[in-house]
Amino acid sequence: MSGSAAPKVAMVAGEVSGDLLAGLLMGGLKARWPELNAMGIGGPRMAAQGFEAWWPCEKLSVFGFVDALRHYRELSGIRRQLGDRLLAQRPDVFIGVDAPDFNFGLEARLKAQGIKTVHFVSPSIWAWRGKRINKIAQSTDHMLCMFPFEPELYAAKNIPATYVGHPLADAIPMEPPCEASRQSLGLPQDAPVLAVLPGSRRSEIQHIAPAFLQAVTELSHQRPDMRFVMPVVPSLRDMVLPLVAQYAPHANIHLLEGRSHEALAACDVTLIASGTATLEAALFKRPMVIAYRVSGLSWQLMKRLGYLPWVGLPNILLKDFVVPERLQDAATPKQLAADVLDWLDHPAKVLAVRQRFIELHHTLRRDTARCASEAIAQILEDGRRA
Repeated sequence: MSGSAAPKVAMVAGEVSGDLLAGLLMGGLKARWPELNAMGIGGPRMAAQGFEAWWPCEKLSVFGFVDALRHYRELSGIRRQLGDRLLAQRPDVFIGVDAPDFNFGLEARLKAQGIKTVHFVSPSIWAWRGKRINKIAQSTDHMLCMFPFEPELYAAKNIPATYVGHPLADAIPMEPPCEASRQSLGLPQDAPVLAVLPGSRRSEIQHIAPAFLQAVTELSHQRPDMRFVMPVVPSLRDMVLPLVAQYAPHANIHLLEGRSHEALAACDVTLIASGTATLEAALFKRPMVIAYRVSGLSWQLMKRLGYLPWVGLPNILLKDFVVPERLQDAATPKQLAADVLDWLDHPAKVLAVRQRFIELHHTLRRDTARCASEAIAQILEDGRRA
């Protein structure tokens, strides 16, 4: 690449959340380089920006240690083939978007062969598996961080890192459109609404959705006026429908095809699986009940590797239990229902947490796409000078 010519960028994003983040990043890259040539593993949001997906991002959607082991052979094969292809084509830069267990091994191979590597979304080294930072040093030329405290952690290991803010903080409005979203979803303006978000992976639906749906049944008995909206990834609808029929057959639950942001804007409170979606809920200023369940073996392994008292991103970022977390055996339907009702019955608590989330939103809003593309442009410029 020379001058200001558009670079050839390889990218790998896994799952729905990675596709969302990578799609926003590509928007910034294309604003700088309209003729950007990007290829690798991605999803529909990246494809909408002209990304050439050699494999779909769903191939990387594994859940927990046990699920990863079960799919190890297939994932290793994809990573080897992708690495071979990228070494043959030699992109100007490789950007791994999340999916650290897949991307770091690939990045290490590419970096060893002289290809610049960038990783977007620091893994939670501050929460668990902190020794991964040594692997990151071998794999990544530059880390793009979404949280303000992260670059300092990397500086201690001489790993270049840039705080670029969180792209969702740019995409989500400071004042959520509650009334318009309720109208769009056909919901009454005066009824309490619960958004039910059990996750976007098959194994999350398997482990988490039954307890969430049983909590919905419990709530529908206690608050007959309550409405429920449940965004569902289209490819998982056939998995969700029988669970709804089994665990919440009489609840007034509306299944949505995607539309999670509308659901969060419309709701009074959300029952939500731990993950990126909890940050989205915080940016929509919504009180939430965070829950998580995995297989027994995965849970034992995760407990041994954890460092922080918090699991949910809003609590981690605010360094406080501002919203309840119910993990594994504590995530019972009765407890989850009680936590939801506690928010609905205490509007002063809702106002207080909303103010905390507004402050968090301002901290994370940095025009991430522009900041990240500037950092990548500088990395490419430094590479040309080397």
